[in-house]
Amino acid sequence: MTLESIDNYQLRMSTEATRQKKSKPALVRFLRYYFYLRKDKENELETIANIRAGVEFKGVNLWVLIFAILIASLGLNINSTAVIIGAMLISPLMGPIIGMGLALGISDFELLKKSMKSYLIATIISIITATVFFLLSPIDQAQSELLARTSPTIYDVFIAFVGGLAGFIALSTKDKGNVIPGVAIATALMPPLCTAGYGIAIGNVTFFLGAFYLYFINTVFIATGTFLGTRIRGYAQKVFREKKREQAVKRYILIIVTATMVPSLILTINIVNATLYESDANHYIEESFSYPGTQIITRSISFENRTIDLMLIGNEIPEESLSLSRNQMNQHKRLQGTTLTVVQGGGDRINLDAIRSSVLEDFYKRSEEKIAIQQATIDTLNHELESYRRYGQLSNELIKELTVLYPSARELSISNAVNVSAGTSPADTLTIAVIKFDSIPGAKQMETIAEWLKTRINTKKLRLITEP
Repeated sequence: MTLESIDNYQLRMSTEATRQKKSKPALVRFLRYYFYLRKDKENELETIANIRAGVEFKGVNLWVLIFAILIASLGLNINSTAVIIGAMLISPLMGPIIGMGLALGISDFELLKKSMKSYLIATIISIITATVFFLLSPIDQAQSELLARTSPTIYDVFIAFVGGLAGFIALSTKDKGNVIPGVAIATALMPPLCTAGYGIAIGNVTFFLGAFYLYFINTVFIATGTFLGTRIRGYAQKVFREKKREQAVKRYILIIVTATMVPSLILTINIVNATLYESDANHYIEESFSYPGTQIITRSISFENRTIDLMLIGNEIPEESLSLSRNQMNQHKRLQGTTLTVVQGGGDRINLDAIRSSVLEDFYKRSEEKIAIQQATIDTLNHELESYRRYGQLSNELIKELTVLYPSARELSISNAVNVSAGTSPADTLTIAVIKFDSIPGAKQMETIAEWLKTRINTKKLRLITEP
C-alpha cells in the first residue's frame, strides 16, 4: 500500500468516525462531553501503585495515625469541631479502606488481604490509643461531639458511599485536586473510633457498640463506593495464569463480600427504618402538640422500644385533648404500636436537668441576639468614628495642597452633615468644607476649588463656605 493510499484510508476513517459521532443525538453528545469519566483517567498501574503504597501501616504511617487519634480524642474531649477536623485531615485511615474497594474491583486477592490486615491493625491500635487517652483524661463527661458519634443514620451511609466514590475517582484522575481531604472530613472515620475508645474507658457498652457500628458502616460503604468507581472507570481485572487459582480467588472474594455486605445491608435497612420512624414521630409531635401556652421541653423517640416520651411545661393539656392526640398517632402507619408518654405541669417526674438545659439554651439564644445587636451598634459607631478620622486626615492633607495652589488659604475644615429641608423633600447628606482666606478668590476660582475638593474628597454634594 502506497503512502497516498494510506493517507486516503486514514482520512476516510477519520471522516467516518466524525460522521458517526455527529449522527448521535445531541443529548448523548452533551452528556458524553461533560460527564464522561474516562477521558482524563490516570494510568491504571500508577493509580494502583499509589493506593497500594497507602495501604501499608507501619513506621511513619502508624505513628501519624496514633497522633491523629490523640488529636481527635482531645477535640472530642473539649468539644472542639476545629480540632476534630484537623485530626481527620492528618489521619491516613482512608488508605486501607480504599485499598479494599480497589482490590474487590480488580479481583486482587493479595491486595485485599494486605488491606484488611492493615485495616484491622489500624482499627485496634486506634481504639487502644483512644481508650488510654480517655482513661488518663480528667474530663469524663460526654460532650455533644461525642454523643453525635454513637448513633448512625441513613445520611452517614449515603455520605460514606458517595465519599468513597468521589475519593477513588479523584485518586484515579490526573489532576487529583483536593478531594481526598474533603472525603476524610465528610466520612468522619476518626471520631467514631475515638468514641468507641471512650466507651471502653468509661465502661459503657452502648457507647462502644454504637460508635463502632457507625465506623463499620462508614468503612463498608466507602469501600463499596470505591468498588463502584473501579467499574465506572473501567479498570481491568487481574489476570491469573492458572484457571484454578482465578476461580479460588473469586470464590474467596465472594465469601468476604457476602460476609461483609449482608450484615451491612441488614444494618442499613434498620437505619433507614429508624430514620423514617423518627421523621414520622417528629412530624406527629409538631402536628398534635401545638397547644397555645404549652411548650415541649424534651422529647425522646426510641425506634427500638417503640416509645415516644414528651415533657411539657406551661398550660396543662386536658386529658380529652391528649386522648385525641394519641388517636392521631394511628394515622401514621410507622407509629402504630408506639407507646406515648406525656409528662406535664409539676410533679415528682419533672426532669429538673431538662428544664435547666432548656432555660440555659433559651438564655444562650437571647444572649446571642443581644450580642449581635450590640455588635451591629459598635460597627455603626466605629464606621462613624472612622469617617471623622478620615475627614481630619483629609483636612491635614488638603490644606497643604490648597496653600500651594492658592497661597492666600490659611485654614480648612471638612465635615459630613445632614441637610434637612423645610418642605417635603427627604433628608440628605452632604460634605461641608470651610476655608479661611487672607483674601477671598473670585467666583471662577471658587468654582475651581469646589470641583477640586469634590474630586479629592470623592463626593458629589459639597457646600463650600469661605471666611475672610
